[in-house]
Amino acid sequence: MRDTEGLSAYRWTIVFASALILAIAMGSIVNGMSAYIVPIEDAYGWDRGDIALINVAGIIGLAAGGLIMGPQADKRGTRPVVLFGAVAIGICYLAASFATALWQFYLLMFCAGFFGAAAIFPPIMASIGNWFPIGAGLAIGLASGGQALGQGGVPFASSFLIKSFGISGALAVTGAVMLAVLIPLALLLRQPPALSTRSAAARAAEDRTYPPAKLVIPAMCAAILLCCTCMSVPLMHLVPLCQDKGFSADEAGSVIFLMLMVAIAGRVAFGKLADIIGALPAYMTATAWMGLLVYGFMWMESLSGFYVYAALYGFGYAGVMTGVLVSIASLTHPSRRASAMAIVSLFGWLGHANGGYLGGYLYDLTGGYSLAYSIAAYAAALNLLVVGMLYIRTRGPRMKVSHA
Repeated sequence: MRDTEGLSAYRWTIVFASALILAIAMGSIVNGMSAYIVPIEDAYGWDRGDIALINVAGIIGLAAGGLIMGPQADKRGTRPVVLFGAVAIGICYLAASFATALWQFYLLMFCAGFFGAAAIFPPIMASIGNWFPIGAGLAIGLASGGQALGQGGVPFASSFLIKSFGISGALAVTGAVMLAVLIPLALLLRQPPALSTRSAAARAAEDRTYPPAKLVIPAMCAAILLCCTCMSVPLMHLVPLCQDKGFSADEAGSVIFLMLMVAIAGRVAFGKLADIIGALPAYMTATAWMGLLVYGFMWMESLSGFYVYAALYGFGYAGVMTGVLVSIASLTHPSRRASAMAIVSLFGWLGHANGGYLGGYLYDLTGGYSLAYSIAAYAAALNLLVVGMLYIRTRGPRMKVSHA
């Protein structure tokens, strides 16, 4: 185990500030537009597949921008990069309140992802791993729980904002809240002292204790592409699915809100599980849970049924992203961790974009969501195969996050 002396109690401030930043920023980009799908469809008459591309544009921007912002965080530190992202995402949402054409929504959400969320997610997740050389699973689970809070809270709050202020007003309020809250939180972020005091020789010796990056990164890229394709189908299309079954926008929003509130506990629990049994085994457990249950949403007919099933699904599905993040932290060197997070995240966000668009496209094609949810389950099964093979090839002390 590496020595943790010199790591101050301030690291818990980093965790909770990061959790709040991720709640607002990632909740808005990853599936925040889900509450807007039906209102935009009603207001403009656009197809759902085309509307879903607004969210896809933001996620593609996030994926591509991470390749730039991750290395910048490795070079310049976390705080300046995250500050830049906080300003950028807030401005983009304010500008989106004036959009009236699809291409304008596409462009602004792409910029919000590329310059905003991409400057937030990889640097923050890498920073938490660096602050916690021991017990990274729990810390990453707590921060990731903040993202789950946002992914449930932002669509839920947006449904009320849209009802009160309309589409443009809701976007404007969201942008203003981002600027007011994210900037002060970003100022709390610091670099861990261990990174600045470790010698080059020590870093080189330590690097040899990690599995080869050429093995870990491609496998994690393939795995996250598949698991995010699966999870993004209900993330983007659970609210419309509930509305199609006759429930109001508020009721549908409350279903995904409950799912993602339970997911907070799931992300923390699977983070702790990763500290106990290892990152990849925890990741595989969560993936199996998600894959076995995802299609069950199609069988729900009552609102109470949706509530119970969403809570059950949400606890296990939540562990997937925690498993991914803790696996990267466990298997990559701290000096290149933000870059590794960015590369792997690129494929994760492409998976999110793929699943989100797939749900809308197949709905337009078939008139329902059955095929989309079936493909989501199949993607989870393939992901299990990929991660299982990586686990077999990397078994050893690094699989325990307590040694990360």
